Amino acid sequence: MLALAIFVATLVLVIWQPRGLGIGWSALAGAAVALATGVVGWSDVGTVWEIVWDATFTFVALIVISLVLDEAGFFAWAALHVARWGGGNGRRLFPLVVLLGAAIAAIFANDGAALLLTPIVLAILLRLDFPPAGALAFVVACGFVADTTSLPLVVSNLVNIVTANFFDVSFGRYAAVMVPVNLVSLAATLLVLWVYFRNDIPATYDVRQLEAPGSAIRDHAIFRAAFPLLGLLLVAYFVTEPLGVPIAYLTGAAALVLMAVAGRWFSAGNGAVVDLPKVLRGAPWQIVLFSIGMYLVVYGLGNAGLTDIAADVLRWLGEQGTFIATVGTGFVVAALASVMNNMPATLVGALAIDRADVAPLTRKLMVYANVVGNDLGPKFTPIGSLATLLWLHVLAGKGQRITWGAYMRVGLVLTPPVLLATLVALWAWLPVVR
Repeated sequence: MLALAIFVATLVLVIWQPRGLGIGWSALAGAAVALATGVVGWSDVGTVWEIVWDATFTFVALIVISLVLDEAGFFAWAALHVARWGGGNGRRLFPLVVLLGAAIAAIFANDGAALLLTPIVLAILLRLDFPPAGALAFVVACGFVADTTSLPLVVSNLVNIVTANFFDVSFGRYAAVMVPVNLVSLAATLLVLWVYFRNDIPATYDVRQLEAPGSAIRDHAIFRAAFPLLGLLLVAYFVTEPLGVPIAYLTGAAALVLMAVAGRWFSAGNGAVVDLPKVLRGAPWQIVLFSIGMYLVVYGLGNAGLTDIAADVLRWLGEQGTFIATVGTGFVVAALASVMNNMPATLVGALAIDRADVAPLTRKLMVYANVVGNDLGPKFTPIGSLATLLWLHVLAGKGQRITWGAYMRVGLVLTPPVLLATLVALWAWLPVVR
């Protein structure tokens, strides 16, 4: 009960953020109480750090890259191109925006897709005089697709990195399993979004109101460096995996290179456009503290018996056959993520799978189902992920206020069919490539 009380109090502080208290400080406070009361020991600190450090610093580096590119106008350029490709047809523009969100989520992680693309798309929609209902359809689509299509690569979601590191899944192996599964998730996402919002999407819009995409580019040096740098980084993920190089090192190096271009560190003439201090201040440093703190609190829950209970549930699911084990695991962890946040739920799921005595194929299916459930499960409720809470905050600042009740009415309808389709695809595909 003590471990549960510490977790609930910590989660409340993380969500509430009284007087602007950072999520990292709240999580560290919870970890300090857990250590002081003996819920966790000092030896657990090293264990948790080993689990989270690579994922955490990879995530920070990706967000730094995203922020630099955003300041340079990269995402606005892409969004304007997509708006022009729509050709004035709103029903063509909608799937194009969803596809753009999926592409950004795959490369820049779900948080980058939701937090950077959404304001840009919203600004374009306002310029095109979209009615409120139509604008809301596109905005919700941006937030929804950011999570549901954050499956394909290890770097596409913090959940993926933690899971891949915990179970020693290589970058290439992970992609071989999850890229096809992500395509099914993308198709299902597009279908459910279309069915739900089809009557709200404007039939036409005036392309002439859009400026040329090139006008959005503020720093041409960064823009020219972006595509080769991102391509090289993706190749490096695959090439260096046999050497055991942590992906945080590779992503961090790419971030430093892009920052060097942005700051013109190699040029006497400088001519820098991007405000690097502003970018660095905007980087999610609190996530570093949150990861170690919150995971310690959750590790305490595991020590108190939650992991054993979860392992028993998974063991029972494993006895029902691979289909039930896959779908059941995905929905169980999705429900857990929706009430306790997907990052803690990821660790609980990983520890439980590690302890569950199930057949090898069933175990592999559960590992990937844990990823699917924790990537998609947060869409049930606003507290399912920090990205969703931040996304709602950003929208409120832009005058698009979405209440928790309104969010859940959409999330509870749209998420289950996408989650089910994705888990079924995983169950069908993994035995083919195992």
